[in-house]
Amino acid sequence: MNAALPIIALAVVVILGLGLWARSGHDMDLEQWTVGGRGFGTMLVFLLMAGEVYTTFTFLGASGWAYGKGGPTYYILCYLCLIYLISYWLLPPVWRYAKARKLFSQPDFFAAKYDSPALGILVALVGIVALVPYMVLQLKGLGIIVATASYGAVSPTVAIWIGAGTVTTYVMVSGVRGSAWNAVIKDVLILSVVVFLGLYLPWHYYGGIEPMFRAIDQAKPGFLALPERGQSASWFASTTLLTALGGWMFPHIFGSVYTAREANVFRRNAVFLPLYQLMLLFVFFAGFAAVLQVPGLKGPDVDLALFKLAIETFPPWFVGVIGATGVFTALVPGSMILISGATLVAHNLYRPLRPAATDASTGRLAKLVAPVLALVCVGFTLQGGETIVQLLLMGYAFVTQLFPALLASLMARNPLSKQGAAAGIVVGVGTVAATALGGHTMATLFPGLPGPVQDLNIGIVALALNVAVAMVVSLTTRRRVAAAQALAK
Repeated sequence: MNAALPIIALAVVVILGLGLWARSGHDMDLEQWTVGGRGFGTMLVFLLMAGEVYTTFTFLGASGWAYGKGGPTYYILCYLCLIYLISYWLLPPVWRYAKARKLFSQPDFFAAKYDSPALGILVALVGIVALVPYMVLQLKGLGIIVATASYGAVSPTVAIWIGAGTVTTYVMVSGVRGSAWNAVIKDVLILSVVVFLGLYLPWHYYGGIEPMFRAIDQAKPGFLALPERGQSASWFASTTLLTALGGWMFPHIFGSVYTAREANVFRRNAVFLPLYQLMLLFVFFAGFAAVLQVPGLKGPDVDLALFKLAIETFPPWFVGVIGATGVFTALVPGSMILISGATLVAHNLYRPLRPAATDASTGRLAKLVAPVLALVCVGFTLQGGETIVQLLLMGYAFVTQLFPALLASLMARNPLSKQGAAAGIVVGVGTVAATALGGHTMATLFPGLPGPVQDLNIGIVALALNVAVAMVVSLTTRRRVAAAQALAK
């Protein structure tokens, strides 16, 4: 047995133990299980939100893209900064509205704002569809981390099953409290490990960060800049905008807003969370350090770049520490995804069909749905071959279609009707689904358009169609209502 495996195993045991312990002193009714009794302070909300944003995507996806894509990787740094900027104004009114009405989930907010249970069901369906690739991202990352860090002693499939079983167990027992307390350890670990790797690897192999970039630019001219076509400046801008607008639209991230004790928590976090972005620079440095040291990784294998270089550089025990950190980055957000997905199924799909269902029965059903959802995600994980960043972008393209309806609902006079909001979401999501399933891009659909237009992220095009349809349908339905009211008089 190598020295890495016991350290990784210890991380799994700690996650499970802390997740189970978090229930102590709390009756896990639906409110406690999903939103922690709405009593989390600034620090726990900070760690919970960071736990959801900084995942295996940060640990493997960002370093893998730095290794495989070069310049386009910096969109990650841009969109997360914009997400926090948006949160300063967006989240306090969302929290106040949800607090006053004791809402449990994202679809509850839409259903209440538009006085439309049907819209709530539609939002729940979109959320579930988007959560699956996000959970697949975590499980896929977990398999890569454990298999690589254990030097092949544990296969990716076994790691995925163990991770899914671990997170499902403590989710069923402790809900969001287990996620919050595990997020504390996760953030301490990832901050320490990533900063060390981002500084040590460039100095060890190149003599510093600037010499590293000089060496890469000399060996691969243009690699560190945006290409003229494909992931060009227009792709960069449209993808940054799409992901920034969709940042709070994932159901598990939106739901974490409800856990806060007061609205000012979000404004305080909006000031400090961007500083957390500095951590991404060190992730990028680690990925760039691997470009010339472990060449030849292609396709999904680019996600292995960080660990491949770590294995060549460090003794097994430290590789185990890196692997343990990666396990936390997968399972903490994974637990939030399971909680949110199970709540959507039980509270927003089942309960509208059974109006007599109580909070107690709905909570019990949600806990039973969690392992079923985990099994579905494991199945997709074992079948899929996309890279981690591709999975995340797919999920973002779906949930961002909810943003126009949310923003409109916060205006003093909502320009959208419930019919218009629903129509816009359906058109936006349908456009994303059709192009994703068909493997289409703007370039393949409209080859005659100028290059910058062809390079636009298809999700931002779907968002534009979403807004246009929502406005037209809203105007039409309101005119019909006004005409009917005039006739009635």
